[in-house]
Amino acid sequence: MFRFGPFERGRKGTLIPETGKLSSFLVCFLFAGAVCAQDALDFGEKQVVLVTEFGEIVLEVLPAKAPNHVKAFLNRVRQGDYVGTLFHRAIPYGIVQGGDPLSRDPGKRDLYGTGGLFELKSEFNDESHLRGAVSAVLVPGSKDSAGSQFFICVTDQVQLDGQYTVFGRVAEGIRVIEQISQLATDDQQRIIERVEIVRTYERERPPSPVIPFADTEVQELGLYRVIIETNLGDIELAFFPENAPEHVRQFLRFAEVGLYDGTTFHRVVPGFVVQGGSLSSRSEPIPEEHSQFLRNLPAEFNEQKHVRGVLSMARGDDPNSALDSFFIVLAPQPSLDNQYTVFGYVLKGIETVDGISQVPVQGETPILPVKVSKMRVVRTEKESFTN
Repeated sequence: MFRFGPFERGRKGTLIPETGKLSSFLVCFLFAGAVCAQDALDFGEKQVVLVTEFGEIVLEVLPAKAPNHVKAFLNRVRQGDYVGTLFHRAIPYGIVQGGDPLSRDPGKRDLYGTGGLFELKSEFNDESHLRGAVSAVLVPGSKDSAGSQFFICVTDQVQLDGQYTVFGRVAEGIRVIEQISQLATDDQQRIIERVEIVRTYERERPPSPVIPFADTEVQELGLYRVIIETNLGDIELAFFPENAPEHVRQFLRFAEVGLYDGTTFHRVVPGFVVQGGSLSSRSEPIPEEHSQFLRNLPAEFNEQKHVRGVLSMARGDDPNSALDSFFIVLAPQPSLDNQYTVFGYVLKGIETVDGISQVPVQGETPILPVKVSKMRVVRTEKESFTN
């Protein structure tokens, strides 16, 4: 059996940064949904539905990025070539692989992964192997060996960018993919259970959903406030959209659709910061229709200082890895200036922030959760702060 690596197994949970260092939680989005906002991609007019006993998987193809791969894939769907084939290979929270015509035959199990190849030349493109990416399987060392087989990324596999041809994305059903990825496998990563594609069909692509705050003018963004309701009191936030417009948009968007509801302030360092907003701390799974909003933010470092009451975005080692987790500064922290993106400040409720900073902790984790019951977005008539 060919092994089409390297793939990384996804990780649940979080990595707590050390005191004096800030990074976002390393969240592998294991909850639901598609990856990318549709307005950023040039999709075809049709969607492809793969029906399995675990549920339906809806794929969108990218003809502008990989026209020959898309044409071949759609032709196979129309001819019913995938019906009766299996998702035959899985790496837990990494990838699932399917499309091998040999997988119809249980007697050829040892050959699964070797069929339907050497039909297409590579069409490497700038689409990244993010969660939900659909990409063509290759024989190692042969870039023009693609065919009917494909793999779907359950978590980000960006180390594969430029080495495999991304030709589609999951629009719906990433939970189904996750479930398949967790099935028992043998020592060759072949799924022991038969996961059959029982039906395939095309359907019209629905209109792209409205993305909150995507088109809001920067000046107007400054009119919005977010009220964080916690079990210790409320915190009202205002923003610096002129300094960090995309961070403000994403924070407002997450608050508006309720993604932050049910999260916690998961990190408390007295005299330094309180940190919250990690979507991994949500009490409920992320609704599939909202997971398209889960996109890392390019850094927007700016002249705003990390002084008491400032709102800034946590990140990983990559400056462009900010996503969801934010922190509020308790005392001036000049070492964080131009290292993390300041995008707002506490307008009201600094006493609630101080209350959070005083809760008992084990290490830096509150012993009893400080819960965000809800975030409310409100619009005012004028900005409260002029830079």
